[in-house]
Amino acid sequence: MDAKVIRTLKGDVPIESLGLMLPHEHLFVDFRGPDDPQYAVADPEDVARVMLPYLDAAYPAGVTAVVDCAPAGVGRNAVALRHLAEETPIHIIAPTGVYKEGFIPTALLDVDEAYLADLWVRELTDGMDGTGSYAGFIKVALSDDGPTPREARNLRAAAAASLRTGATVASHTIGGAAAREEMDILEGAGLDLRRFIWVHAQTEPDGAVHIEAARRGAWVEFDAIGADKWHPQAALLDAVVALIEAGYADHILLSHDAGWYEPGQPGGLPRDGVRGYTALVEQFIPALCGRGVPEATIRQMTVTNPARAYTFG
Repeated sequence: MDAKVIRTLKGDVPIESLGLMLPHEHLFVDFRGPDDPQYAVADPEDVARVMLPYLDAAYPAGVTAVVDCAPAGVGRNAVALRHLAEETPIHIIAPTGVYKEGFIPTALLDVDEAYLADLWVRELTDGMDGTGSYAGFIKVALSDDGPTPREARNLRAAAAASLRTGATVASHTIGGAAAREEMDILEGAGLDLRRFIWVHAQTEPDGAVHIEAARRGAWVEFDAIGADKWHPQAALLDAVVALIEAGYADHILLSHDAGWYEPGQPGGLPRDGVRGYTALVEQFIPALCGRGVPEATIRQMTVTNPARAYTFG
C-alpha cells in the first residue's frame, strides 16, 4: 500500500486529508455481555436518532474522524455504525478484536491464537458482519490486575494479525504494571510497539511509566478528557504537559472515551446520559494553551499523531 491511509467504514482515506481526529470514543456499547439474548441488538435508525446530534456538534468543532472502540464482547454493531457513517461527514473507524475476560463470546473462549488471528485478519481485509465495511484496527482489553491467560492469548493473536495486515493494536489497560506486562508480551510476539496504543494511560499516576512506554515506542493515550466524574481534569492536564516536557509529544493521543447509545437502557441512553465529543476543543486545548503548549504541538497531538497511530497497512 503506497499512500498512507486510515481504514474507515466507508473506505480507505488518505491521512493527509484529515484534521482533528478522536482516537478513542464510543458510538454504541452494550455491557450486558455476549450471552444476553438481546446483546447488541438495536434499530440503526434509533441509534442515529440518539448519536447523530453529537457527531453534528463535533464536526463544526473541527473533528474529522472518530475511532469507535467497542469490539466483540461489549457490543460492536457494524450495521449500526455503518448507518451512522452514511449520515455524517465524520469518518468512523471500527474495530475487530475482543474485550476482556468476562466479556469474551463463548465461541472464542477456547480457540487458539491462530484461529483468532485469522478471524481478525478477515474482518480487517474482507469485511465485518456482511456490511461490506472493513475493521480499521484491532481492539483488545486486559483485566485490571493484568492479563489472564486468555487475555495473553488475545494479545499474541492481535500481534499476529497486526503483523499480517499492518493494523494497529489498541488495548484497554488499567495502570502501568499491566501495560509493562502486555508490552513485553506483544514485543515477544514480534510486534513493533509503534503499532500499539496504551488505552487509558491516565490510570497510571507515575509519569515515569508514561515516559518508559513512549521510549519503548508505544502510543500513550490520555482519554478521559471532559470526564470530570472519572478523572480529575487538572491531573490529566499535568500528566499530558509532563510527557510533552519530557520530549514525547509525538507519542501522545488525546480523546474523551465518550458517548454512547446503549441498548437495553431507556431510550438507548446510558445511565449518566450521553457525553459528547467537544470537550477536547472547548476545554482541554485552551487549558494546554494556558500552560504554554505551542499550537504546533497541539496540532501534533490532535491531527498528526492519531493519523499516524491508525495508519493502516
